[in-house]
Amino acid sequence: MAFEVTILGSSAATPVRDRYMTSQYVEVENNHFLIDCGEATQFQLIRHNISLHKISRIFISHLHGDHFFGLPGLLSTMHLNKRTADLHIHGPRGLDEVLLANFKHSRTVLNFRVFIYENTNEFPEVIFENDALTVETIPLSHRVPCTGFLIKEKPKQRRIIPEKLPSGISFDMFKKLKAGENVNFEGQLLVSENVTLPPKKSRSYAFCSDTRFLESIIPQVTNADLLYHEATFAEKHKERAAITFHSTAREAGIIAANANVGKLLIGHFSARYKDLDPLLEEAREVFEDTDLAIEGSSFEIVC
Repeated sequence: MAFEVTILGSSAATPVRDRYMTSQYVEVENNHFLIDCGEATQFQLIRHNISLHKISRIFISHLHGDHFFGLPGLLSTMHLNKRTADLHIHGPRGLDEVLLANFKHSRTVLNFRVFIYENTNEFPEVIFENDALTVETIPLSHRVPCTGFLIKEKPKQRRIIPEKLPSGISFDMFKKLKAGENVNFEGQLLVSENVTLPPKKSRSYAFCSDTRFLESIIPQVTNADLLYHEATFAEKHKERAAITFHSTAREAGIIAANANVGKLLIGHFSARYKDLDPLLEEAREVFEDTDLAIEGSSFEIVC
């Protein structure tokens, strides 16, 4: 199953030429998620041939406009396109008031049901779970309540080797073997390890939105296959980063290195930087496997 992250927006506060407001599309185990929804998100979804109707859950990190001003427009377009499937939105306190005010005064009654869940940024919390994965919040430190999101696949089952199974085995025995249990079939002991392969690796993606340099997140994101961490400023503007509760590219690299992640993506770039290569070089000095989270780029997490 695919586990892929597509960058829709990478800019901080204001758009810059081809850089849009923060938004990412995540496809994992046939689940279709949107993380943050800055202005022009729906345009970017259309531009990159991503179906609006596939999105089942939206995760909003915080209530600064560059992370959610695109949400009312996206919901309106879904409505105009005759969406009927339920939509689930996870965000900070107050998001429901913003949306309700918007639709109240525009006299819009959506064709579909929207369920809004309030995140806490005081401690990590599992906010979504199904048979394949979990999504939990990552408490961050910003000027308003803000959370990141950790998407993790659950432990996977062992993989059957068909040619090693006798014919006629029941589905119940099949499930037990995949779960690592031995079974007795017509007097023959079938040892799970002998007729299966080890399970594929469970993958994870950590999204760390706007935050000052925060070492307390390291234990939670340790060993993540892919980490997105904001890098609004270069190290030469570290004082400005501290004042605005943002991070530098170097600080993002430090988090990635100390958390032993597989790969680092940096984004949420200040409009002052026309050329992003210096930010990339700065992060790579600390953590070599770093890429820019720029519009249209996709990153697949492989088993």
